[in-house]
Amino acid sequence: PGMTSLARAFTRYTGVGVFSTTVHYVILAVWVDGAGWPAWLGSGVGALIGAQVGFLGNRFITFSHRGAMGPAWRKFMTTAGLGTLLGMAIVAALTAPYGLGWHYLLAQALATGVVLVVGFALNRWWTFSPHSDAESAD
Repeated sequence: PGMTSLARAFTRYTGVGVFSTTVHYVILAVWVDGAGWPAWLGSGVGALIGAQVGFLGNRFITFSHRGAMGPAWRKFMTTAGLGTLLGMAIVAALTAPYGLGWHYLLAQALATGVVLVVGFALNRWWTFSPHSDAESAD
């Protein structure tokens, strides 16, 4: 039962992530291709906006979180910020002129996979953990 519950939560997390990641990628492409921003910066802006979408989806759909919204949002944004920095570092390391010369979307796809796994773990066991509800109040 524990593994099945974990698999269901990861499936829901991934579904919410598909939507919020779509927001992220659209913003990334607009800023890079439309405005000429460096890929790492477009990645960061897209990730932070996509995180707002992700918070709501994960709070209500993935984890059915009933705790105080403020503390959960702060934890989620901390996790999203760490994921954003990790993703930006991966994109910077893989794209020109900083790294291996990969296309920015391929680099972002790899970064997304890494951040998906790390983010799920942090959000499940810290952000939306039932025991954290008792520790924090708005």
